[in-house]
Amino acid sequence: MKKRKLFTGFIALFLLIGSLYILQRLLMPKYMSGIVEGSLVGEYYKEDVKKHDVIFIGDCEVYENFSPITLWEKYGITSYIRGSAQQLIWQSYYLLEETLKYEKPKVVVFNVLSMKYDQPQKEAYNHMTLDGMEMSLSKLKSIKASMLKDENIMDYLFPLLRYHSRWDKLQKEDFQYLFNKEKLFNNGYYMRVDVKPAGSIPKARKLPDYQFGKNSYDYLDRMVKLCEENGIKLVLIKAPTLYPNWYDEWDNQMVNYAKKNNLTYINFLKSTKEIGLDYNVDTYDGGLHLNVSGAEKLSNYFGNFLTKTYQLKDHRNDKNLKKVWEKKIDFYYAMKKDQQKELAEYGYLKRYAIK
Repeated sequence: MKKRKLFTGFIALFLLIGSLYILQRLLMPKYMSGIVEGSLVGEYYKEDVKKHDVIFIGDCEVYENFSPITLWEKYGITSYIRGSAQQLIWQSYYLLEETLKYEKPKVVVFNVLSMKYDQPQKEAYNHMTLDGMEMSLSKLKSIKASMLKDENIMDYLFPLLRYHSRWDKLQKEDFQYLFNKEKLFNNGYYMRVDVKPAGSIPKARKLPDYQFGKNSYDYLDRMVKLCEENGIKLVLIKAPTLYPNWYDEWDNQMVNYAKKNNLTYINFLKSTKEIGLDYNVDTYDGGLHLNVSGAEKLSNYFGNFLTKTYQLKDHRNDKNLKKVWEKKIDFYYAMKKDQQKELAEYGYLKRYAIK
């Protein structure tokens, strides 16, 4: 009788936990249309081969501006972008820390725009980065560093608590992608084929203080140390986007920091002519981000630098890797073709339209 009660209790507990899990999966945003950036972080874990020469970390200035497919096609460089929307520097650090549990790249590229954020910013952006991370000590530390004062860590550990009231916002995709989601990105690259020329850029407002904060520098120091300990070359970059403004005072700090720590720092805003960028055709949102033609130009330029500076091996003759990347190339060009067709038919890209 006692065994029967224990068995019944176990089954009831199992069903309760299973039901809560399914409910949580249902209520969590799927990020399969509109704001798709919330799916970026999670796609990394589905990679069959986690062996990349180059890992990019950072915000939209990496995941919208660099094409790993171009790096492969032109130079045989294997790369992945572990980016997310408004990724803060401590989130970049802990994502890198987690990534090194899976692989050891030769080069890590970090976009320095997030240095301007010294403290946590927005709960919604936090979730777009942190919800996609698999459970690990790195995730727990990133959650703790990212939370605003009025947030609760349990909302991150058990997202059902955060999204329990989302019933009235459920859509078809919430049921369609309950357990499995379509692949949306190309090794972390967010493709856009549409074009919106850069017009008048808002005048940069004067700041009361241009000094980056102690917290930002602390995590940059940690990133430098982590790369040194693992024999990885760290490259600091500023992407060639026209807005938000990148102040000369900020740039000078990065130049000095790189010199002090024997790092490479590249401000691509100073190399737009050499890259071949044309802001009339190479941006999809007026200069905030590059479109696919701009990303391919930038990646071709940067790939040449990476190959020559760090003697990265050309893997295009590696039979096993070639098979893996042939599938990625097919997916890339099929996506490009689909977007071009959709743009011609509707005048906009439906998947990314905010309803």
